[in-house]
Amino acid sequence: MDLDEYDYLEKAVEPPVPSTSGAGEKDRSSRRRSSAGGGRDLEERGSKRPRSGEDRERHRSGRDREDGKEKVWEGRDREKVRDKDGGRSRDKVREKDESDEDHLTDDCSVPSEDEAHDMTSNKNDASDEMESSCSFQRHVSHVLTNDQVTALLKQKNKYKWEMPAVDIPKSKWVGTGENMQGAPDDPFVDVKGKLRDHWQNTLSDNLNSRLRFFSLCNSYRDIMHCNKKPFYLKGSKVDSSTMDAYIMHALSHVHRTRDVVIKMTRSLGMMRTQIFWMTTCTVIRVLHVLFLLPLKSIARRVVKRLIQLSPLTQKDNAMGLFKKEFDESDDEEETENSSKPADFNLLFAGDVEDHFLFGIKYTKKSVKLYSNFYASDIIVASPLALKLKIDGGEDVKKKGHAKENDSDFLSSIEIVVVDHADVISMQNWSHLHSVLEQLNQLPSKEHVANVMRIRPWYLDQHARYYRQTIVLSSYLTPEMNALFNGSCSNYEGKVKLVTEFTGVLPKIQLEVQQVYERFDASSVGESDDARFDYFCTRVYPKIQESDEGGVLLFVSSYFEYIRMSNFLKSQDASFCRIGEATSQPDISRARLWFFEGQKKILLYSERSHFFHRYKIRGGHHLVVYSLPGRKDFYPELVNMLGESPNPKCNVLFSPLDILKLERIVGTSSARRLISSDKSMFVFC
Repeated sequence: MDLDEYDYLEKAVEPPVPSTSGAGEKDRSSRRRSSAGGGRDLEERGSKRPRSGEDRERHRSGRDREDGKEKVWEGRDREKVRDKDGGRSRDKVREKDESDEDHLTDDCSVPSEDEAHDMTSNKNDASDEMESSCSFQRHVSHVLTNDQVTALLKQKNKYKWEMPAVDIPKSKWVGTGENMQGAPDDPFVDVKGKLRDHWQNTLSDNLNSRLRFFSLCNSYRDIMHCNKKPFYLKGSKVDSSTMDAYIMHALSHVHRTRDVVIKMTRSLGMMRTQIFWMTTCTVIRVLHVLFLLPLKSIARRVVKRLIQLSPLTQKDNAMGLFKKEFDESDDEEETENSSKPADFNLLFAGDVEDHFLFGIKYTKKSVKLYSNFYASDIIVASPLALKLKIDGGEDVKKKGHAKENDSDFLSSIEIVVVDHADVISMQNWSHLHSVLEQLNQLPSKEHVANVMRIRPWYLDQHARYYRQTIVLSSYLTPEMNALFNGSCSNYEGKVKLVTEFTGVLPKIQLEVQQVYERFDASSVGESDDARFDYFCTRVYPKIQESDEGGVLLFVSSYFEYIRMSNFLKSQDASFCRIGEATSQPDISRARLWFFEGQKKILLYSERSHFFHRYKIRGGHHLVVYSLPGRKDFYPELVNMLGESPNPKCNVLFSPLDILKLERIVGTSSARRLISSDKSMFVFC
């Protein structure tokens, strides 16, 4: 079975045939006699091409050349060896090789003449990418000292420089480390020729819009881009540009890593005849890139684009099982005659399952999906599925007992892309945090990796300082900031997007007074208690005294939803509730009671609105206990009061809510609300 240039890594020569007969002694003495002239023979064989299948058969049949003289093993002695343990042992070795090939989806045989020629012809490309000017080589060849690691752990993120963010209104990039002077003249200077040509043909006129973010990714810094226009916003093309850019960066990284491995293999190939006692071929194939995505529909878009941007000659069967498990329908078609907003229809049009995990392996001519994790180049996963894989939850579900922790494949991750982090925050943010904490740990087993080829900083447990983390979202939250500051420690530095917002108040279609009430909170830990105390002492008494119903009480987090529900129960309040875990019959019943006035208060969570986008009727007074993370939700909530003759709106906020506040009222207005001596403000 032949290998392509990527799969050929290292071939061990079969050991001498063991035997207890005199033939074994004869063979060993022959090897001792041939050692005198073996040095020149090794040099000659090392300079030639790898053995073809015919050469190997001739070697196995007993022919060997030494100093121009041919030595032939006796046929009778060879048959005797085969009849004994030697033949059976060799058959077992061959069976083991075949089983390993099936398990690792790798072929461990010597390449053919054509493949060897391809490897030689690509030598110049590999050599060029090993130059010190290459960003990839510069990044991975840098050696951190213990003092530098200690400094990385102690340093605080101080963004010292900035540069304009082209094509993103009122935004700029700020960063740590060395100053970046914008995009280079040739962003593809480090990219292989076949990748460059394919991207130019595929993207054509749209290539320039991808190059800006690609250049930023190619700096190997940690990136926080939290003003990305998602694909489900109609008419937006920025999301496609950003997605294409990080996919191009991932492909470039995988190909450059493979070239380094192939070049090293050619060097080691000259010494392969000196290895006598290895029974299987040793393969180093480590995982490099991890894509963390929230939904199957989004994963489908990323994988389809990944295949389109890959210069492959065999793509027809690449989707295979993937098309069966991931919906084949067009997930970007908007549902006709729907009462839901257009962005909701586009986001949830496809498969909204949040449990998926599979590997992608690149070969010379094709891409293989659902490859073994230890033989993959890229893994596409949801945080939930990866968390269950780490904890062994799938085995508990299927077999009834937990499996040993099997997360060693995450030890070699060099690039992590967290796309649509805002959608992940509506699922379970702790899963994402747990996955990132598990990355770049020392593996518990060897997993057929060649220890001699592992970079030293992996063994020094410094891999996390070389890992690049790219976080993409349509808005920024304190949880994302904490993740970026705490779990991302790239020695190259960090880059973050800063935006001036204009607010969404013009989208409100009603003439309603919106009263913003500020309460003080000295720290993040005290913020929740301060908000709850302010509501109980300043807001709820007014609601209780009023005879008017139709109070829509909005909370942004699940913990606030549970706390407020318990409080209303303790007060014997007339209320109903709609949360993300509420059953459909209970939701219909609660909406009916609130519309008819049978219940005075309706407790409504942001996650419920995100996953269902209900239009609540019967509301007269909107109380925003905590501002929504998605800025478009605020005008939608206020516009729900359109049927009320006297609508009212009250909003609670603290100085710690600046990220949410500036997206709703605008950056300049938010700063005035935070710094003013007054604590109450009115917007009309």
